[in-house]
Amino acid sequence: MKVGDLVRLKTVSENQKPTRVGVLIDLIQKKCWRTQELGAEITWDDIEPETHGVVLYDDCSLNIPIGDLEQVNE
Repeated sequence: MKVGDLVRLKTVSENQKPTRVGVLIDLIQKKCWRTQELGAEITWDDIEPETHGVVLYDDCSLNIPIGDLEQVNE
């Protein structure tokens, strides 16, 4: 994925397909605590930053982990 690509959230299940498409406007490094894998007690020193995409939707931008995005080929 690169800046300028059209992206959307990855499909979680057949019942929950993402419909919003955004433009990837930047790539940043940021820490992300994944409670399902690491538990509820947060220890920021235990994790390394990961790549996040800054995605522009209609009137706002969101920072989303790159692993949770997929490129749209439409």
